[in-house]
Amino acid sequence: MRRGAFAICCAAALLLAMTSPAFAVSKNVRHVKTLPEGKWATAINFLKYRGHDVMMVTGRFGLKSYSLADPANPRLLDQITSKDLELPGDPPTDFTVNEPGGDPKSTFWQNEDMDVDQDRKLVLISRDPRSYRGSTSREPGEADPNGATNIAGVYVVDAKDPADLQLLSFEQLPTGHTTTCINDCQWLWTGGPASTTTQRQAPLNWAGGRPIIVTDLTDPANPVGHVMDPIDLFRRDGVTAYSHDVQVDDMGIAWVSGDGGTRGYWTEGTHRDPLTGQTRAATPLDPIPYAGGGFARSETADNTGGFEHNAERPVGRDAASAYRNGDYLLATEEDFADPSLGCSKQGHFNIASLAGSYDGEAWRSTPKHQFRLKTVGSWAPYKQEGSRPIGGPYAPGADFCSAHYFDVDGDTVAYAWYGEGTRFLDISDPRHPKQIAYWRPDDTLVWASYMHGDYVYTADHVRGIDVLQLTFGAELARSAEREVVAKPQSAKARRFLARLASNYRPDPATRAICLLIR
Repeated sequence: MRRGAFAICCAAALLLAMTSPAFAVSKNVRHVKTLPEGKWATAINFLKYRGHDVMMVTGRFGLKSYSLADPANPRLLDQITSKDLELPGDPPTDFTVNEPGGDPKSTFWQNEDMDVDQDRKLVLISRDPRSYRGSTSREPGEADPNGATNIAGVYVVDAKDPADLQLLSFEQLPTGHTTTCINDCQWLWTGGPASTTTQRQAPLNWAGGRPIIVTDLTDPANPVGHVMDPIDLFRRDGVTAYSHDVQVDDMGIAWVSGDGGTRGYWTEGTHRDPLTGQTRAATPLDPIPYAGGGFARSETADNTGGFEHNAERPVGRDAASAYRNGDYLLATEEDFADPSLGCSKQGHFNIASLAGSYDGEAWRSTPKHQFRLKTVGSWAPYKQEGSRPIGGPYAPGADFCSAHYFDVDGDTVAYAWYGEGTRFLDISDPRHPKQIAYWRPDDTLVWASYMHGDYVYTADHVRGIDVLQLTFGAELARSAEREVVAKPQSAKARRFLARLASNYRPDPATRAICLLIR
């Protein structure tokens, strides 16, 4: 990142008024309500209590808890604010926005894909080094022109009483973009973001980004980070690169997505290690490779396996019939292309076969002898109705067309596409995913959409939290076996994203995955 520039990974947060549902286009989706106080939300998760569920929402504001006793009308219970999350030496929280379309001056950041411990009622909050005016390029304690500490790590929150959230502890780590529970949340894997200048050099040689750091969470009040024992190294054809996020499937395989692809690991039990041929015990600190790999240039428009942002591997009886054997990997390739390209060459939702990847092929991949998964199905808004006209008019870098977080329920995927809104896909045929519903407000910048019970909850950086319901029309569209497409994007939406782009430019250090304020 450039010295003195405040970087925001993935998308920009905007200070704009809430738009009425009248300014949204949708099909087979009913808008129930919007919670505007959730503006700048990045992630949502759910905890089950006796009697009802509670929705946890995180973002620049910190952490909020909502009762879902009436799931159509979430009720705010408590919050831990950005100010509460400040560490000694951090610049104070400041939500001042100096220009239209700009960002708050100093807040907590970023906690994509927040995880929870259902049994102990814990919420795990990642702290990215860019929190409170920080940077990815500078080390904690290094002189900083913004007065930032550049500290990364994970906060542990006690949510036994969701109406009285308690901050239990903070563990400083070399990583802090995302945190995921491993082995029934007794351990944590924390990854990303981009490497500091020092980390890119010897002896670490984290040339392409930060790997995974493991934390022992046996005692939530006293977590123990194993900062000298990084894992998921050499993920980009032999180069240590950005380990972005982790999702654990129903078999217990931990899938690590990032620069170079998605690779799965056993983290417990006794298994054959394909790299040595020996049978041994897998642990969170010494996992055993399972399967996975990078994606082909035809899907990623690069020769290094793509930047896989997050992934899911449906498996077992709760998965759709085509997926029950665990043969397919669903993955987001996050990459913002030139506006004239849209999502035609990159930024796809991909479904790949894991065939041929179970003998450590991805761990042996090199630039000269690359291993890549075979993509069997793909979907993107390119040339779909609802996408902006190819070629604009819009400002350079304003496309904002990329897949982001998705949620899977059987053969339905709820998918966040930033300015393209939430798209609902039928994935019953892995080779032909198709759209069956959509929700696309003109002012949306949606980061993630979650199906929970009969409702869908979105984390929208501009609007807040939209509460939605799929209508019966979605099932009719599924049974019709033909794709539902959105109406063309409105002039208002095109102007909205053009204003956004005028304040941001791609960061070349991360291949435009991160955006810098001009």
